[in-house]
Amino acid sequence: MQRLTEITGVVLAGGRGSRMGGNDKGLALLNGKPLFLYVLQALAPQVGNVVISANRNIETYREQNVSVIEDSLADYQGPLAGMLAVIEAVESEWLLFCPCDTPNIPHDLALRLWQSRGNSQAVWANDGQRDHPGVTLIHRSLRSSLSEYLRSGERRVMQFLLSAGGHAVIFNNDKASFANINTPDELSQWQKN
Repeated sequence: MQRLTEITGVVLAGGRGSRMGGNDKGLALLNGKPLFLYVLQALAPQVGNVVISANRNIETYREQNVSVIEDSLADYQGPLAGMLAVIEAVESEWLLFCPCDTPNIPHDLALRLWQSRGNSQAVWANDGQRDHPGVTLIHRSLRSSLSEYLRSGERRVMQFLLSAGGHAVIFNNDKASFANINTPDELSQWQKN
């Protein structure tokens, strides 16, 4: 597997977890292992560095010996706020963001997004039927436009990526790779008996 050292991988675990009963979704256990760890372990061999975007349970996340970056904006303003905080905190030219609740991300995710980016400053995964804008590769040059977008009150990830001239990268018939776990019911359906 090719490691792309110019990319920092980011596990997005900074949400409120409102659909998970207010619990920290990244720490929810799937078959005895926290959800975020599936993503961290899948990303780490693909990129030069990995960090976690989190706003709670910081010390628990730090136990993985990676940097944990908190939102620079108050009040849980969504995934874009986490993305902005990471772009502000790390020096990598490229950042690959993945939500903490997508435990099956492909082991060639970084390479496929990288090779398909063309001249775009942002590309995201599409499973052949549906966009997954939370799984996105972004160039740090989008920092000021992202900051402006958030200041304007906007929070929609897809809208920002489109406004930045980004495009989807199709992972044909790969819905399982990007399936995410949002609720306690979904989590229990994923558990192995």
